Amino acid sequence: MPKKVFVSGCFDLLHSGHVAFFEEAATHGDLYVGVGSDRTINDLKGRRTINGERERLYMISSLRFVKEAWINQGSGLLDFEDELRRLKPDIFFVNEDGYTPDKKRLCDELGVELIVSKRVPVAGLPPRSTTELRSECRIPYRLDLAGGWLDQPYVSKHWPGPVLTISIEPDLEFNDRSGMSSSTRRKAIELWHTDIPEGDPHLLARTLFCLENPPGTTYVSGSQDAIGIVFPGLNRLDYPSGDYWPEKITPVHDPEVLDFIEEHLWFITLPPRAGDFNVLDQTNITVEGARALAEAADGVWEALLKRDISAFGRFYRVSFEAQVAMFPLMKSAVVSETIDHYRNQALGWKLAGAGGGGYLALVSEKPVENAIKIRIRRRRTV
Repeated sequence: MPKKVFVSGCFDLLHSGHVAFFEEAATHGDLYVGVGSDRTINDLKGRRTINGERERLYMISSLRFVKEAWINQGSGLLDFEDELRRLKPDIFFVNEDGYTPDKKRLCDELGVELIVSKRVPVAGLPPRSTTELRSECRIPYRLDLAGGWLDQPYVSKHWPGPVLTISIEPDLEFNDRSGMSSSTRRKAIELWHTDIPEGDPHLLARTLFCLENPPGTTYVSGSQDAIGIVFPGLNRLDYPSGDYWPEKITPVHDPEVLDFIEEHLWFITLPPRAGDFNVLDQTNITVEGARALAEAADGVWEALLKRDISAFGRFYRVSFEAQVAMFPLMKSAVVSETIDHYRNQALGWKLAGAGGGGYLALVSEKPVENAIKIRIRRRRTV
């Protein structure tokens, strides 16, 4: 009797990459497909699908590789859990960027083999992804490498210091509420549509920051989000005491430094933070904490300029520990479990953004299995 093979995903803008994925999965047995609902995708990605759930289900069910397909009834990254438990497949087949520790834990619990595809295109056909097909919008995401929270006056008033950001190409559509400045990016898309325009980046970043934080805004977002999206490469933002805007922005476009970061940074997907999550519900912001965060960010900066992987990992980890000491809700039980799982594979780790979920970014000398790689946006050349 053929094995039961299960896959799950959005499968919006159905393309040859999806078909190749189904074909590869079907080599292991009879293929069953769980299709993400419109509601789930809107919650995870913060946008509507191009094709509705019934249309996507119709197209997928018509493929000769698929034995049966349905719309998942759950929500979040594990929207397929009830269907998986009922189906009791032998194999759960996922793309490399679809792997998450929660999926692995669920498979281990149910005795299901988890197989990760390497996304090899069919001979003669180009590699395809939905993000690539939506690539008319090239506005980047941003990641704070160290010092995050010092862009908030209620932290920097205790001790000023730097925030380090990198601008990340949108090769992957990162989940919403996951620390990649997706809300600021949506404002940038509203403002500029497809890409960051030419012009003074300081003025462009201020324009984006003001659009996201109009007069009367109760909780002002940190300016590192707007700056990290607009300014390419690696940037050091030095915040004075109690100010929303840095007094100095130091860019780094050295390809050896940017290549070094790309080579040693690995992303692990976690569930997005809950919609009602508020990291400010529990804080312990002190002079000692803000100073530790600033000093750790200085350490990361020096390590990157010297391309010192050991120091990068050490100060990167210390930066996260300083954040958690002041904002303990950043580190949930799932985050702690994931850190423990990768502790022996990484030199350092921290969450993207304000925590509570999203992406765990690891610093490692060696490749991390099933982790996501990022590409830093480089300065435009004439």
